[in-house]
Amino acid sequence: MTKINFIFDKTKKSLIFKKKILKKIKNSSPKKSDCIVVAGGDGFMLQSVKKNYKYKKPFYGINCGTYGFLMNKLNYKNLKSKIKRAKKININPIKIKYIDNKNRRESLIAINEASLFRQSRQTALIQVLSNNKILIKKLIGDGILISTPAGSTAYNFSANGPVLSLASGKLAVTPISPFRPRKWKGKILSNKSIIKVKNLSAKKRPLALVADNIEKRNIKHLEIKNYKKINITLLYDSSTSLIKKINQEQKR
Repeated sequence: MTKINFIFDKTKKSLIFKKKILKKIKNSSPKKSDCIVVAGGDGFMLQSVKKNYKYKKPFYGINCGTYGFLMNKLNYKNLKSKIKRAKKININPIKIKYIDNKNRRESLIAINEASLFRQSRQTALIQVLSNNKILIKKLIGDGILISTPAGSTAYNFSANGPVLSLASGKLAVTPISPFRPRKWKGKILSNKSIIKVKNLSAKKRPLALVADNIEKRNIKHLEIKNYKKINITLLYDSSTSLIKKINQEQKR
C-alpha cells in the first residue's frame, strides 16, 4: 500500500484539496512515506523539493497554482493508483558557490536556474568563463542566467534562451537584455562544465543572485556546476509528462 506524505501550500486551491484528500488518505511522515505529494504551484514545488530531497523519496506535484509546468493536473480521484502508474524522471540540480562583497562564501542548490541581475539603475558588467576559458569577456546588460534542462522552459525561455531536452546533458547560458555585445545570444554548454561568472565592477554595479526562489545580494563571483550527488525523482502522469511539456515548448 502506498504511503504518502502530503505538503500543502496555503493557497485557496491547496487548502480545499487538503480538506478533501485527507478524508480519504492518511498523511504519513516523509521518512515512512513511499512518495511525497506537493499541492501548490511551481514555486512551492521547487521550495518543497529542496527542503525534502534528503528523504530520497519521489515527488508527485499537484497543480493548485497557475501554470504548473512541474505539476500534474488537479484531480481528487484514484491518487494512489495514479502515483503507482506514474512515469519517473530523474534530474540533477546545479550547485552555486558564491562570494559577496564582504567576501562571505556560501553555496546554494537550484533545480531550475541561477540568475544574476543588476540591483541598481546601472547595467551589469559581467565576465563569463567555462572551464577557466573566457566565454564572454565583457557582457553589459541586465544580467545573465544559467539554466538546467528542467528549468529551460521557464525564465530562460522568456529571455530567448534555448529549450533543452531532459536527456541533453547540457546547461544553457543566456544573457538578460544584453546591451553589449547586442548579438550575443548565449551558449549551450555540457553539464560537465564548470561555469564562473565575475562581476567586473562590484562596488559601482552591484548584482543580485536568484537561485530558483532564493535571493542573495551584492555578489562578486559565482561558480556553477551540475550536482550529481543529488538525484531528484519526479513523478508524472502519462498525459502531463514533463518530457511532453518540454517537447511542446520546443515546437512553439
